[in-house]
Amino acid sequence: MKTVSNYIACIAIALMLISYKAHAQLGFGLKAGANYSSMYEHENSPDFNPSPKTGFAGGAFLSIPILPFIGVQPEMMFSQKGYKAYGTNYEYTSTTNHLDVPLLLKLKPVPFLHIVGGPMYSYTLSRNDRFTSGSLSVTQQEEYESRIDKNTLGAIGGVDVNIKHIVISGRAAWDLFNNNGDGTTSNPRYKNFFTQATIGYRF
Repeated sequence: MKTVSNYIACIAIALMLISYKAHAQLGFGLKAGANYSSMYEHENSPDFNPSPKTGFAGGAFLSIPILPFIGVQPEMMFSQKGYKAYGTNYEYTSTTNHLDVPLLLKLKPVPFLHIVGGPMYSYTLSRNDRFTSGSLSVTQQEEYESRIDKNTLGAIGGVDVNIKHIVISGRAAWDLFNNNGDGTTSNPRYKNFFTQATIGYRF
């Protein structure tokens, strides 16, 4: 009985040490930067060729180690996407604000360089359209309600460069399903694509 008790005690101590080590290696951080976004596979007009636009990106991340060279990194990002369109005498800019939640698998070939990739859930918060022609400028804003047709899934991948507590990140992401706007055919249906550069601090 004493041998069994000692064995159980050793296992408990080992589990506590592993738990403590994993907790000590958890990395929470904040980051901010910019998106360079456009769209592809425009459903209403396949020949439409939009131009990319720049928007803000910022949020938080949590680095969770699994093995010495593998981990998981969920993120929560406020992300501005959209596109621009130009005509002979007009300019049209569409900006959509999203809450993006990537769930990234992290590979760590070397301590300072991490390769990440995985699925991304994206929820559209609001949309801002601006039309300018000469002296005429019209802006339309719409706050979206919580509806399933505002959600989409995407894929995202990139790298993190770690310099002590500083994390420099590069990402590329694209929607796997159309962004249906308000679910009607009056709004364009398309897929977002963007590249992202951020700098962050890991606590």
